[in-house]
Amino acid sequence: MKILLNNETTLLNDELTISILLDQINIRQKYFAVEVNEQIIPKSKHKSFLIKEGDRIEIITAIGGG
Repeated sequence: MKILLNNETTLLNDELTISILLDQINIRQKYFAVEVNEQIIPKSKHKSFLIKEGDRIEIITAIGGG
């Protein structure tokens, strides 16, 4: 299955949930947001939201600084 992940074409072997994808790409920060096809997906839905062929996914992580 082909998706667009942070503006890069990415191939996935199976249909995944957002939670599984985040584990596979090692996103473990506390503060981040996931957008699928220009819609923010709440963290409460990450375990059940299935990624589909052609989805455009953006993962934004917060970085502190000063």
